[in-house]
Amino acid sequence: MVISNDITHVVLTGGIGSRLWPLSRKSQPKQYLELFDGQSLFEKTVARNENVSNKTIVVGNIENYKMSNTIMLKFNKPFTHIVEAIPRNTAAAIAFAAFASKPEDVLLITPSDHIIEGNDLYDTALKQAIALANQDYLVTFGIKPTKPETGYGYIEFDDENVIAFHEKPNLETATTYLENGNYFWNSGLFCFKSGAFLTELEKQEPEVYTTSKLAWEANKNGFLDYELSLKIPSISVDFAVMERSTNIKVVPTHFDWSDLGSFESVYDYLVHKGHPTDVSGNIVIGTAIHTSFVGLENCLLIHTDDALLVLQKENSQEVKQVYQQLELLESPLL
Repeated sequence: MVISNDITHVVLTGGIGSRLWPLSRKSQPKQYLELFDGQSLFEKTVARNENVSNKTIVVGNIENYKMSNTIMLKFNKPFTHIVEAIPRNTAAAIAFAAFASKPEDVLLITPSDHIIEGNDLYDTALKQAIALANQDYLVTFGIKPTKPETGYGYIEFDDENVIAFHEKPNLETATTYLENGNYFWNSGLFCFKSGAFLTELEKQEPEVYTTSKLAWEANKNGFLDYELSLKIPSISVDFAVMERSTNIKVVPTHFDWSDLGSFESVYDYLVHKGHPTDVSGNIVIGTAIHTSFVGLENCLLIHTDDALLVLQKENSQEVKQVYQQLELLESPLL
């Protein structure tokens, strides 16, 4: 076993954030919106991990790499930018970062669109994860559930050992998970040596491994070839590796976390930060125009230059259906 002090922060910047339409668009996904203390989630993510890592790799796609570069310039430090020609899901994205690293480098994988608060607790979790990664485990981070959430996957656990991964449940199942007490939310944060990950990927999904390797080896200044990328199966890292490996550990976390993947979570975050509400808990995002809600509670009005969305916060998951309808219409509002 080789102990590595080389920690690479891998930032995954893919994703559109369709459940946050009309704020989040293909032209400016949610991780680039400066809604959070005047910063974007991407910027917060890089800053949060700046002192933990000595290298940074950003993995994004051809549509957003310029926005990523603009934010990275604020940090005035070198980084590697891997630009996907077409999104091929997280297994391939992480494989590219691993191929760009030395086998013993420890990779800290984070999405670019999560909010995390509690720096000391976060650092404690990272140290535990890095120690396990240096023992050649593949490490995931578990979030203690605060409610029966149907929008997240779950990790069934016993101490640091993973019993099983579970896909997004219905409300009844999520309630049972909460009552049982040995289920975490699956955070989408990972930590492992690049070589350990690639070994497991080759074992579990050899086609993803081989086609990703070919695409990476043909890269030009970090830009990946479109035709080679098309050959890569689009599979999540959870399904490709984490749910099938016997070499997994989970780190229980105690920091405040949200993937801000719905307007319900955005509502909770903004209200916690002092965003104004009326007496019935309704809020407005995106306009200073006087707005009155009559007979409504816990609703959001989201205003942009070309769209309005009004919703009950508890129905936030259904916004994705609006997005899908607009896709079918090939709407320019996306």
